[in-house]
Amino acid sequence: MLTKLFASLVVLWSLIGSAIAGPDEDAVRDLLHSSFDKPEAKLVVAPVVVATGYAIADWTQGEMGGRALLRNKHGRWTIILCAGDGIRSAEALRHAGIAPDVAGELAEALAKAERAVPPDRLAMFARFEGLLRMDEAGNHPPVHDRATDRR
Repeated sequence: MLTKLFASLVVLWSLIGSAIAGPDEDAVRDLLHSSFDKPEAKLVVAPVVVATGYAIADWTQGEMGGRALLRNKHGRWTIILCAGDGIRSAEALRHAGIAPDVAGELAEALAKAERAVPPDRLAMFARFEGLLRMDEAGNHPPVHDRATDRR
């Protein structure tokens, strides 16, 4: 019962966020939903923050969660990487290749937006371990297996 109530509140919160979001936030949500929604596990994307051609979208799906870093290139949003808490700071965003002023703006916007997120949902964003870089098509490149190189 409590789980269903929580899920309903999260969906409602996501819908309210979508209702007041701008076109970039909507485009980011649409991209993530079209890429990762499953019939048995819908993606909940909120909050989404945007700054100068970059965005961070917090997401949950079932019992998993994380954050996606996206870039707008020629009017088209693409996923750069997925992570957990590893992309919350301006320093981490700079290491991901974002200009210092934009990284600071994005990190500040994310911190502000996440203040309204319930603590249990916020904790879910940290469940994504590591950092998964994506290619231009939104796919993660295969991991290089050193064991197969030993001949």
